[in-house]
Amino acid sequence: MNYKIPRGTYDIMPKDSARWQHVIDTFRRVAQRFGYEEITTPIFEMAGLFERSSGESSDVVQKEMYRFEDQKGRTFALRPEGTAGVVRAYVEKSLDRLGGRSKFYYIGPMFRYDRPQAGRYRQFYQYGIEFIGSNHPYYDAEVIALEMQFLAELGLKNVSLEINSVGCAQCSLTYDEALRAYYQPHLAELCPDCQNRFEVRPRRLLDCKVAFCQSLRKDAPSQLDYLDQDCKEHFAEVQNYLDQMGVTYRVNPSIVRGLDYYTNTAFELIVESLGAQNSIAGGGRYNGLISQLGGKDTPAVGFAGGFERLLLALEKEGIAGYEPINPTIYVIGIGDETRLMALEYITKLRQDGIYVDYNPDKSSFKAQMKAADASKARYALIIGEDELGSKLPTLKDLESSQQRSVDYRQLLDILQ
Repeated sequence: MNYKIPRGTYDIMPKDSARWQHVIDTFRRVAQRFGYEEITTPIFEMAGLFERSSGESSDVVQKEMYRFEDQKGRTFALRPEGTAGVVRAYVEKSLDRLGGRSKFYYIGPMFRYDRPQAGRYRQFYQYGIEFIGSNHPYYDAEVIALEMQFLAELGLKNVSLEINSVGCAQCSLTYDEALRAYYQPHLAELCPDCQNRFEVRPRRLLDCKVAFCQSLRKDAPSQLDYLDQDCKEHFAEVQNYLDQMGVTYRVNPSIVRGLDYYTNTAFELIVESLGAQNSIAGGGRYNGLISQLGGKDTPAVGFAGGFERLLLALEKEGIAGYEPINPTIYVIGIGDETRLMALEYITKLRQDGIYVDYNPDKSSFKAQMKAADASKARYALIIGEDELGSKLPTLKDLESSQQRSVDYRQLLDILQ
């Protein structure tokens, strides 16, 4: 049978793994520096969790979720995003009852049925941050600063931050009415999705990708004109903290985000060189989500980013940011009698943390030396008849071509 990888998925081959590992390791290091700890949740949960958190009118719920029934007829879904699972774990473990701050980061695959294109897949990998426990605008700025620090440490330069406030539940109602009034004369011309959004979630009209719907967005009312006093002050304080932290940004009133749980601050990181799909990360505050999912009313803020678009952005700027891992030493055995001694050294060196390469299929000294050079190892450990007799292998520096006999202790000291 001819088995092929499912559409919208991809293999991370060994030649690409070093790039992935470098980006993941950098994110972990930066998150931990800010005091965040890793959380890992299941890749599938009850479908209702995502329907409740994302909003039943969202594209994620309406079009993109992978739902399935188990043997008992219960409906589950592959997770389309990370926040809902983190909040579910937070509530289920009763952390909302303990008070205080919780600082989480996560890394893992997500799943959405979407049209595959550059940087967008049906199985994709996300990293994210969730801060739970305070409505202080400092934390909005902190999670943004964390993401900017992460991108800076990767070396990414052509990235811009756009921020907005989508208001609280109360001032959002006033804004929704203003949007309906603006779009009403054009209702018949809107795409079918936007005609539905008009009634259910009018701010989603601003996020439509259909050309005519997009053309109306530039003259639409701004959420910023409908913020109540508390929301205005919160947004002003977020900007003040970003200014103090030296984070450059642009206020973009069109940012709405694709999920229903956002309140107040919303933001996106944009890389223009990526074309239409130019957002590499985004997030904001979601103060009502924890109580909506059965927990104690607790404010929270966070973001998520996609590794695929981030790697594309790094590639566009010609940034590798990592060095391929080559073996430290290549072991060469001349003759079958040397194999036992070679295996003894290979085993001990690996146990002591040394990256060793060895190819028993190559028998001649010339072929093995050629393989040692090709492996880009720094040293070759040569074991022939003389070394077998003296029980001291020869260590050759493949850069300087100098060589000498060494015992194991000397060898390990040099390699370490």
